[in-house]
Amino acid sequence: MTGTPRVDGVLFDIDDTLVDTRGAFVAALGIVTRRYLPTLPPERHDEVVAVWRADVNGHYAAYTRGEVGYTEQRMARANELHARFGGPALDADAYTGWNAVFEDGFSSAWAAHPDVAEVVDRLLGAGVAVGALSNASVAYQTSKLERVGLVDRVPMLVGVDTLGYGKPHPDVFAEACRRLGTEPARTAYVGDELDVDAEAARAAGLLGIWLDRPGGRRHPISDERVVRAGVTVVHALDALPDVLGL
Repeated sequence: MTGTPRVDGVLFDIDDTLVDTRGAFVAALGIVTRRYLPTLPPERHDEVVAVWRADVNGHYAAYTRGEVGYTEQRMARANELHARFGGPALDADAYTGWNAVFEDGFSSAWAAHPDVAEVVDRLLGAGVAVGALSNASVAYQTSKLERVGLVDRVPMLVGVDTLGYGKPHPDVFAEACRRLGTEPARTAYVGDELDVDAEAARAAGLLGIWLDRPGGRRHPISDERVVRAGVTVVHALDALPDVLGL
């Protein structure tokens, strides 16, 4: 250790922070597009991924607020995708088949970002407690961490089903710190979304760190917006130990 650590614990988001979820979406939606949108030209396949990730009507956000169920939000998003790109409308039975195709492609493509394992090991080696806080369910994200070989080092502590709602509510950050065994003021939260991750963590009393991976943003964000957020920004996880004084 080269300095005095700023924190006793680090909480990680999972999707597009520890796990390359965007890459998994590319794989899953590629299969979905070939099966359900066969007339869409290949040069437009990237649009499908962008629309899915943007979720401009906020269905997933409504799920994280406890307003709708998981299946309801995903079926709505699937139908919006089809409506935009010329696919068939999905009733409940058709959606079940669609989701099976999506999930098979999605889970098969889960992989950790290459900078994750070394950073997690360095944190643990320095005596920093490590855990995960996500806006998906605990069981689903635990299976994701198991698939990528991280669950023994980064336990899934809090999901959207822990309290019935998720980020950016401050309660979920407080509960994750409680389970991690650290005080919020001595805990960092690292995530790929500026608002529901870094800003929300800062508002909850944690050190908010925005992981702004190159090419990974869901929405355009101006430099002025980042400055106003008042959070620490890193562009790769391997910058994290230095930021934390390790």
